Amino acid sequence: MHPNGQLPAYEFAFGDVNPPVHAWACWRVYKMTGRRGARDRVFLARAFQKLLLNFTWWVNRKDPEGHNLFAGGFLGLDNIGVFDRSQPLPTGGHLEQADGTAWMAFYSATMLSIALELARDDPAYEDVASKFFEHFIAIADAINTLGGTGLWDEQDGFYYDQLHANGAILPLRVRSGVGLLPLVACEVLEEEVIDRLPGFKKRMQWFLDNRPDLTASITAMHLKDGDGHGHRLLAIPTRERLVRVLRYALDEGEFLSPHGVRSLSAVHREHPYVFDVHGTRYEVDYAPGESTTGVFGGNSNWRGPVWLPLNYLLVEALERYHQFYGDTLQVEYPSGSGRMATLGAIAQDLASRMATLFLRDAAGNRPCHGGDPRYATDPNWRDLVLFHEYFHGDTGRGLGASHQTGWTSLAVRFFEEAARQRAR
Repeated sequence: MHPNGQLPAYEFAFGDVNPPVHAWACWRVYKMTGRRGARDRVFLARAFQKLLLNFTWWVNRKDPEGHNLFAGGFLGLDNIGVFDRSQPLPTGGHLEQADGTAWMAFYSATMLSIALELARDDPAYEDVASKFFEHFIAIADAINTLGGTGLWDEQDGFYYDQLHANGAILPLRVRSGVGLLPLVACEVLEEEVIDRLPGFKKRMQWFLDNRPDLTASITAMHLKDGDGHGHRLLAIPTRERLVRVLRYALDEGEFLSPHGVRSLSAVHREHPYVFDVHGTRYEVDYAPGESTTGVFGGNSNWRGPVWLPLNYLLVEALERYHQFYGDTLQVEYPSGSGRMATLGAIAQDLASRMATLFLRDAAGNRPCHGGDPRYATDPNWRDLVLFHEYFHGDTGRGLGASHQTGWTSLAVRFFEEAARQRAR
């Protein structure tokens, strides 16, 4: 970390920006350190202090207009956009990014959960918990309502990046993971924890009493109906908007592949998104495997493949929504099939789809190996499982780096879920 709070993106451009997933990672690691009540709170507190600096850097550097709509640039999704978002735009002006804004709401909600956990023993953390609650409200309100509809497109029922140039505002109607990420920014909080923190509860209640307009466009600490345990949901989309975005995410003709959720909707195979500026044509079409563009040197592959990090966060988010909505919220799965399922059941099925990337079929083939016979029949090869960087959006073939045991090893959790389902 730089003394100003910045975390470098990658080794050849420290100044670029990766998604701020560090709070989420620290929160998950903390939960692994022991059972509740016996976890490593010193680790969590130390990480929290550094995260405060990084969060403040983001707020000061990546919100061009000070409206709680964030830019960020690269954000780890490489060529997913119309332009190289790390470079000056060919139109001039700036982008307001649905993913950058969603990441910051996600960051705020996770920091809120950490602060509430630390406030159990130290009431000084109540104030900073209020800070992150208010940050989340401001960001979620902006992405949903600023200027009328924020980055939400009521016609399509999806979140898009917006281009601001020459006094005009233009939504970039590319159905991609950029518009799915607002779903990830959700957190379920326990009323019992809030009740023990009177300072935080008082400030939270002020918002709920004095800003009733917020609940019309976002899910702001809604209390679960008929819930004896008292759970509250904090989320960017309302229930209605969540369902509308999920229609795309769970459609096999759009995002849903046999092996998880694609990074770009397959609808762009037949209907590429085209943007013309100054005689130059920019096009986004569905490329389920290797990149077909020169953006980022041609080594960028977010226009169709399945990536484990995005899928992992979506599965977790669906589990959190199910924790709150339970059986009261069911959607078509897959979209258009006529079969209804809870979000918890859908999360389980998505986990199973991603587990199948690495599991043998009846002929001994694993989709990740792309039909290479050595991995199916040769005893010296058949038990070698490669954790590729990303996977073909239609076939599941492993692509990119074959040793990506950082993010792709998240699949281990999906193996565990597959094993539990088989046992049942």
